[in-house]
Amino acid sequence: MTGPGHSGGRPTISLVVPVFNEEETVPAFYKRASDALTSTGEPYEIIFVDDGSRDGTLEHLRRLAESDSKVRVLSFSRNFGHQTAVTAGMNYASGEAVAVIDGDLQDPPEIVPQLMQRWRDGYHVVYAIRRTRKENVFKRGAYRLFYRLLRSMSYVDMPLDAGDFAIMDRRVVDLLNEMPERNRFVRGIRAWVGFKQIGLEYDREPRFAGQSKYPLSKLFKLAYDGVVSYSFVPLRMVTQLGFAISLVAFLLIVYFLSLRVFFGRDLLLGWTSTIVVILFLGGVQLISLGILGEYVGRIFDEVKRRPLYVVKEEIGFPKEAVSNPRRLSVAEG
Repeated sequence: MTGPGHSGGRPTISLVVPVFNEEETVPAFYKRASDALTSTGEPYEIIFVDDGSRDGTLEHLRRLAESDSKVRVLSFSRNFGHQTAVTAGMNYASGEAVAVIDGDLQDPPEIVPQLMQRWRDGYHVVYAIRRTRKENVFKRGAYRLFYRLLRSMSYVDMPLDAGDFAIMDRRVVDLLNEMPERNRFVRGIRAWVGFKQIGLEYDREPRFAGQSKYPLSKLFKLAYDGVVSYSFVPLRMVTQLGFAISLVAFLLIVYFLSLRVFFGRDLLLGWTSTIVVILFLGGVQLISLGILGEYVGRIFDEVKRRPLYVVKEEIGFPKEAVSNPRRLSVAEG
């Protein structure tokens, strides 16, 4: 692992911050994050990724970049999604280590120096584990169920109660940047690469201001992406269900033939039972096709090879910085 202070001008830590409509939170986040990073005594950069905000977020970020040379801003041409924003930030980050944190202040920036200390201890990935979280009972329960369901179904060892808030060594970040998949689930590919990883517990805070940009619909989509991207269980369930239904049908055939041959009973099947069986089998077939279609759709999305995101504007980046060849920017022409 690369040690701090041996990079010839490269910042020791890059802090990647995806934001979307966070004009109320940006000033407070910047103050707390810059104070926390300054306390480490290491050179740093803060990369805000504006994911197509429609409020005054970008103007706030522009002013911060003008007043602080350590602040860089990426502005997307539209909203591409949280996981894509995290990916873009990692593509542009130049630090020996890269930390990812949401800009809503639920993940306290003051934890970053602690993550850095564990990185200095030799760990390639230090992920933050949510010990407690200030959300309603239903949401807490949904998160708890999701992490345990994903862990039980995934072929990758997913840490429980750990989100995207983490610090990663440059070697890990370079590997993640080389992965071409479009349907990104960053915590999944972070776990997949392996290396020395460890968790650090913290207490998740309530939102500083504004409304959550991750309603339950987006949370369910993220959970769905995680299950489909890192588990073959849905496909295996289709196969197992097919075998189960076929076995039940075979046993029923044997049963009804036995009644006819050995007991001479006529088999008068009612219209209602016939319709119920047809509807049940039709529903199973449609569900099976839907699961198969989801995997096929993701293959179709991958083979188109479109860029993950389009950068409208790059603010505060050094001119000598090398651009990642996989990104597409309309800010340079």
